[in-house]
Amino acid sequence: MNILDMRGVCKAFDGVPVLKNVNLSVEKGEIHALLGENGAGKSTLMNILTGVVPMDAGEIAFDGRAVAQPSVTESERMGIAFVHQELNLFPTMRVYENLFLRREYTNRFGTLRKRAMIERARSLFDELGVDIEPTALVSELKMGQKQLLEISKALLFDAKLLILDEPTTALGNEEIEHLFGILRSLRDQGKSFIFISHKMPEIFALCDRYTVLRNGEFVKCGAIADTGAEAIARLMVGESYVDRGLYRARALGDEVLSLDRLTGVGFENVSFSVRKGEILALTGLQGAGSSELMQGLFGASPIEAGAMTVKGKRMSGHTLHQAMKAGLSMLPSNRKENSVIPDMNILENMFVSEHTLSARRQHIDRRAERARYDEMKALLNIKAESGAQMVTSLSGGNQQKVFLARWLCAGGDVLLLDNPTQGVDVGAKAEIYQLILQLAESGKTILINTLEIGEIQKVADRCAVFYDGRLLTILNHDQIDEQTVMMYSTNAIGAIGGRNQ
Repeated sequence: MNILDMRGVCKAFDGVPVLKNVNLSVEKGEIHALLGENGAGKSTLMNILTGVVPMDAGEIAFDGRAVAQPSVTESERMGIAFVHQELNLFPTMRVYENLFLRREYTNRFGTLRKRAMIERARSLFDELGVDIEPTALVSELKMGQKQLLEISKALLFDAKLLILDEPTTALGNEEIEHLFGILRSLRDQGKSFIFISHKMPEIFALCDRYTVLRNGEFVKCGAIADTGAEAIARLMVGESYVDRGLYRARALGDEVLSLDRLTGVGFENVSFSVRKGEILALTGLQGAGSSELMQGLFGASPIEAGAMTVKGKRMSGHTLHQAMKAGLSMLPSNRKENSVIPDMNILENMFVSEHTLSARRQHIDRRAERARYDEMKALLNIKAESGAQMVTSLSGGNQQKVFLARWLCAGGDVLLLDNPTQGVDVGAKAEIYQLILQLAESGKTILINTLEIGEIQKVADRCAVFYDGRLLTILNHDQIDEQTVMMYSTNAIGAIGGRNQ
């Protein structure tokens, strides 16, 4: 039996259709994958379901009852909860305060019943197997705990259908497995989920059925067991889709970056060298040291011991500004917190790093910047109307391109890309892979940190695998496969030391 039926849903903004006769059905007690590229219409469809925007035409039925035009209040009352990718939590408030926000327990005099709320929160967390202290500040929680807190908020008031938008973007492997275990348990208890993700392994590990949207239109739905990742990708981007991000070998130049027993926050005794035009992938389980190394290289965290040489010159100090002057650039993970400057437009976001390096100049040459913007827009295929457009109006993939352009405009020769395809769709990923290969062919030296083995195989000349803060091995391109990388990532082969090549 279906808990949700959406039929013939249409929506246009300023006369431009964004949803055209879209259908979506979700059964009771299932995890349903809603798939499509950024801009396919997923968010608009979910915003209609949760009452954020009205539909122009169509029919909606929830839990056996027709809903003419849901409002936000009605959607919540019916039992629909939307857990967004950008978590809606107040970090300076305590866990139980976030949990009961707008639904606080009070006595007949209007006084808050804090003890009752804390006890109910603790009981809920125990039921879910969630390790969170109700009186802790949200700012003290790990990202995985924040994600589970958002889900707990929905379940506290008996949500029947939970919409999860990219819930694993900032989670490690263990946190993802814990989350999936909770979702499976809730599914077995009769809860239903709409699961939005661009990560194919997660879709096939967790979901029961799928619906694909493309360009605002319904494409296909079916059982996950009856399809495959390649078939889904083709449905999402069309039959013209080709995997343009395939690895291409290239001639490498002289050594550009060299590390000698480098030690810092989260990593120790790391030694390797990278050549001009080379792409070195860093990987390992979450917290293994690869992302931490990137932050150390860029001066975002302190170097405690060892030496680092860039283009033949040893780094004597190690601040962000010194790293930038030496030619290092970094695209950090968690785009929203670490890259987006939401109050600035695309042009301003693109040139903020270059302005830092040229701070002694008295004037900004707007004409030159606009010309450079046009060049970057064409080079990186940034889909935007103009540089005056706010950066927050762009899709995740196009935002990443803007931030990559930010560092190209600053003249970086060594690009540190930490999870560069995080939260972008399959088509945008293919474009980013192609860009990485093109930049390497133009002479840029690139370090890319990612947990996705398929991503590493598409672009990397070599792969450095970390475990518990140490570099265990560096694999050549033809040695990179999921089983080998995972054996080193989990140290299943034993602590064999750093086989640095």
